[in-house]
Amino acid sequence: MLARLAPVLIARRRLVLVLAVVFLALAGGLGGGVAKELSAGGFTDPKQQSEVAAAALLKDFDTGSSNYLLLVSTPSGVDRAAAPGTSLTRALAAETGVKNVVSYWTAGHPTTMRSKDGTKAIVLAHLVGSQDEAVKKAKALAAKYDGSYQGLTVASGGEFSVYAQVGTTIEKDLLRAESLAIPVTAILLVLVFGSAIAASLPLLVGVLSIFGTFLSLHLMHGFTDVSVYSVNLATSMGLGLGIDYSLFIVTRFREELQGGHDVPSAVREAMRTAGRTVLFSAITVGLSLAALLVFPLFFLKSFAYAGISAVLFALIGALIVLPAALAALGHRVNSLDLRRPLRRALRMQPPRVKSLDEGAWHRIAVTVMKRPVGVGTAVVVLLLVVGAPFRNVVFSLPDDRVLPTSAGAQQVSQVLREQFPGKESFALPVVVAGPSPASYAAALSKVHGVERVDAASGRYMNGVRVAPGVAGYVSATASRLSVVPAVEPFSADGAKLVRALRAVPAPGPVLVGGAAAQLNDTESSLRHKLPLALGLLLSATFILLFLFTGSVVIPAKALVLNFLSLSATFGMMVWVFQEGHLTGLIGDPIVTGALDTTTPILMFCVLFGLSMDYEVFLLSRIKEEYDLTGDNTHAVAVGLERTGALVTAAAGLLALVFLSFVTSGISFIKLLGLGTGLAVLVDATLIRGALVPAFMRLMGSANWWAPAPLKRLHARFGLAEAHSSEPPVKEPALV
Repeated sequence: MLARLAPVLIARRRLVLVLAVVFLALAGGLGGGVAKELSAGGFTDPKQQSEVAAAALLKDFDTGSSNYLLLVSTPSGVDRAAAPGTSLTRALAAETGVKNVVSYWTAGHPTTMRSKDGTKAIVLAHLVGSQDEAVKKAKALAAKYDGSYQGLTVASGGEFSVYAQVGTTIEKDLLRAESLAIPVTAILLVLVFGSAIAASLPLLVGVLSIFGTFLSLHLMHGFTDVSVYSVNLATSMGLGLGIDYSLFIVTRFREELQGGHDVPSAVREAMRTAGRTVLFSAITVGLSLAALLVFPLFFLKSFAYAGISAVLFALIGALIVLPAALAALGHRVNSLDLRRPLRRALRMQPPRVKSLDEGAWHRIAVTVMKRPVGVGTAVVVLLLVVGAPFRNVVFSLPDDRVLPTSAGAQQVSQVLREQFPGKESFALPVVVAGPSPASYAAALSKVHGVERVDAASGRYMNGVRVAPGVAGYVSATASRLSVVPAVEPFSADGAKLVRALRAVPAPGPVLVGGAAAQLNDTESSLRHKLPLALGLLLSATFILLFLFTGSVVIPAKALVLNFLSLSATFGMMVWVFQEGHLTGLIGDPIVTGALDTTTPILMFCVLFGLSMDYEVFLLSRIKEEYDLTGDNTHAVAVGLERTGALVTAAAGLLALVFLSFVTSGISFIKLLGLGTGLAVLVDATLIRGALVPAFMRLMGSANWWAPAPLKRLHARFGLAEAHSSEPPVKEPALV
């Protein structure tokens, strides 16, 4: 198919290139500002109980949990600031789109709304409307109220202040990461290719993929929720895969030219061989990312949108735009060899063309296969030791601590966490169908981890009514209560508290919501969907690798090695981000003692696809040589020699792109960037350079075994790259 496409692209190369330029301009114009459009949430299942409780609050009481607050400070003490504090509360309550404003001064001076030293108090509010509308409102309120108000010092905080600052931080992160990754990548590509012209082609395909993905996210935002965090993956996957795919095709094109083929034949052979492998690799990566669509959280779905779009546009760039550019450039693809002046200046001899058995990767493969048990055991033990910390992983949901300590919303939340006796801003709403007796509120207040319960019948602490009831807590069909926790909501104690509250006998159907309930419900939702996602990912990968190799042993080996590599990566991430080791080297993210519950799932799908990407390129050459010679050991050595340097270069470039996100101000973007970058390097070196040849040497000819019916199936529908045995063909020169 691709060989038949090549002549069309050659004949229409100018049209293809013009359309590519037009598309770049259009995609850049429409999608360039996509980070400003997207949402910062998406960590909850809309069908879970905590979200149903939020909907019930809105329906029956026209309200919701507090999602915005003002931290008010005065050195003279908040008890002496009743007049300006009350004035501030009323001013905020008068704002459009703001409801249920309550403060220390208007709520009867509850101790949970005043700091322990008495110099700070909080004003709580609920911002109405969609998340995007609430974020915009939070920005506007911060611009209006932050600073000084009638002698009080005021600072904004709460959920939507955090979201607003996350969006701003990510916009800055993208500019910083791109300004770092693109120039360094360009330099490395020149070192790989020598020619500045050849080096520019993968970079251009990467940029096309980035802009195409931005455009895709912009369009998707029009009819579904899309997380702003996905923009980071759009950049890294778009640039990384665009470079990877182009690297293999350009290299094969130059090999064909060097072997005596003219330009049209070289384009056709590059498409028929490397292009086919790139197509299969893209399908594998896309299917791995598609597993994220199984989960109901739009945070994870958004990464699937971004990742699949990046793969698609990288594929379009590599298989349509790149061949047209190669046909237009011809032998000029080798122009501007920047290594020649350097060699002359250093008086170095031109590099000698080495035979296959002289290469470094051939020697590595031979050395490993002489001692497969020793080498394999050593590497497996190393990976297991590195992965050991993952046994102690603790999960949570992102909160203000994903931001850097310099962020205002994070500083406000940290003051609340350290200086206030309760968690007033994280109160858990409880909605009961019908009336709620005083005994139920008293019972809730006795639960371990509860600071106070507010209800229509009164305010309760430790089962005792301590104050009159709260107005507006009863509707025609339901009643509500507010449970102020004494524990951190996004923690194991918070999840335990929710389970205990839900276990208290209720007078009717009850819904418990709030931040702690979101953590409990999200973990439950992810556990429920995880087997399906893993099943789809593993089965699709196994089938595709079988179609590529004709073996059932090699796909099984690939899955086992992938799990081994990923476990090591997750162990490193726990050691750094959960336990806090060496964080000074990556910008000192706030260590919370837990990992975001969604990040390992995201990393698993991304890394599984990228690992299969390199597996395909290596296996294609090994299988090609094995089909020619029938010698398994020789095929592994030759396959590793032909792909080792290229895969390592591709992995290094992709790792660089991901590692650039360690500069991010968002902690779990740092985690994603560092984890993915290191995993790619481990996979391209220890896995491909040691474990794959060791395993394949031990299995021998059994590597290629499959039951007879499956062998016949592969013979008919096999997808392995075919190597041309045709002699160089001289065709009419391009004009």
